[in-house]
Amino acid sequence: MTDAGPREPFAMVPLPSIRSRTKPRKTGLTMMMDWGLPLGQQRDWLDLVAPSVDLAKFVVGTSRLYEEDYLRRKIELYQEHDVHAFIGGQFLEYVYATQGMVGAEPFFAEAKRLGFDAIEVSDNCVPLEGDARQTLIRMAVECGLDVHGEVGSKSEETDAATLIAQAKDCFEAGADVVLVEGAELLSDGEPNRPLLSELRDGMDTARVIFELIGPWVPNTRQCDVYDLKKFLISEFGPDVNIANVMPEHVWETEALRTGLSVIGPSQLADAAE
Repeated sequence: MTDAGPREPFAMVPLPSIRSRTKPRKTGLTMMMDWGLPLGQQRDWLDLVAPSVDLAKFVVGTSRLYEEDYLRRKIELYQEHDVHAFIGGQFLEYVYATQGMVGAEPFFAEAKRLGFDAIEVSDNCVPLEGDARQTLIRMAVECGLDVHGEVGSKSEETDAATLIAQAKDCFEAGADVVLVEGAELLSDGEPNRPLLSELRDGMDTARVIFELIGPWVPNTRQCDVYDLKKFLISEFGPDVNIANVMPEHVWETEALRTGLSVIGPSQLADAAE
């Protein structure tokens, strides 16, 4: 008797074929935020949501605050679940602001030593003038790291042409993906449809991860986060790449992707019409 593998409940309800469900995924990526999950909670969450999580970001400079053994165990736990851990860009911004370009290479080497797969290069708080963005990306790649470039600002509106040009700079320097700052994607609390339309036309969205907003953006409501996520999935499809998902929202995000949440199915059966 052969083992058919784990059974799925409600198997008579097919899931949409356009949603990539098997890792490693090239599209439909979900990036989860780690603001300091204790190992026990991290393990519990991953036991459930790991099939739906592709990337985990150690947010801001939190990776500096752990004891090394604890940090290594967290990184290894992500690796055991085929989740790629990386360092959020604001930590590199801090290093760049306080030590200059000379501090970047030791930072990248330390990230690699500790077991990180990748780092993020951003300029949310510290502007990257001239070719500094590309220089940092190239240095990180030379250190053996994948680089997730980020474009956009948390505090100022950036036009689509600038975001597209910054993304191009990231890719030319060797970034594997580009994240778009979530604060740029809202206008007066609503999804910024004109901007997103221009980004769709000017970027390879298969290599772009759209960030959600959070409490770090003033006047953010949870319903705004949810509406932005619904809009992205409705407009770009269930395999849109989404970042900044909290652990407790990964399962709900997957339900949205498959139509099993408030977006609903795209087609109705005759009996339901």
